[in-house]
Amino acid sequence: MNDIVVSVPPAASFLSVGLPLKISFTRDQQKVMYGSTLLGWKDHAWLVCEWPIQLGHDQQIAGGTPCTVSYLHDGKLVGYRSEIRDLISAPVPLLFVSYPKSVEEMHLRKHLRVSANEPTLLMRVAHENPSGSALRTSDYFGGLLKDLSESGCSVLLVRTPAWLRAGTIIHMEFELPGLGHITNLTGIIKNADARDGGDIVGIEFQFNQLEYIEYRGWGGSVRQAIEQCVRQRYPGDDLLIAG
Repeated sequence: MNDIVVSVPPAASFLSVGLPLKISFTRDQQKVMYGSTLLGWKDHAWLVCEWPIQLGHDQQIAGGTPCTVSYLHDGKLVGYRSEIRDLISAPVPLLFVSYPKSVEEMHLRKHLRVSANEPTLLMRVAHENPSGSALRTSDYFGGLLKDLSESGCSVLLVRTPAWLRAGTIIHMEFELPGLGHITNLTGIIKNADARDGGDIVGIEFQFNQLEYIEYRGWGGSVRQAIEQCVRQRYPGDDLLIAG
């Protein structure tokens, strides 16, 4: 990522109706984050957005409560410090927050990357098996998923098999907590670095519609499930400088 850039509104493409937002604040001594949608604003006064469904319409938040507002736009994470101005429950649940005095922008990777800690099974694809029969025990290898993005992941291996090198095609199996269990996801080994007491292997996903996910009350493709997982885990407001 590049350095944080601070700008004073209005900035180009600063706001747009329908923009998905993340609103974060401290509640009951815990940091909480909720998704919302921008509905409108008054320059240099306030922003109005949907009241987060997760909170329920019977919840009250005191005016003046500090919060942060963040969103993704054109490959950048944009955010600013604010405070909750007011909320109304009727006729439509709405939340009002203060208009920013300055915003912070951070350029992101092509795809967001989040940390992970899930057991992972790597399997050598059948066409690389010289016997032409079922996979041998040596063609299976366990690791630990360390990070995840929409396009790939990193896996920690305590011991790397001789056949696993850059360019090797594998199948992967791992859990997306709360979403489902992924099997038969094709990946290509891109690189390997020795650290953390083992080898960190970089893998690029190859979605070919043969991958499968056993859902946990969630619908969609494997690609969509991974995208959903990354969005849920990404701490968008962390770009904001403490102080």
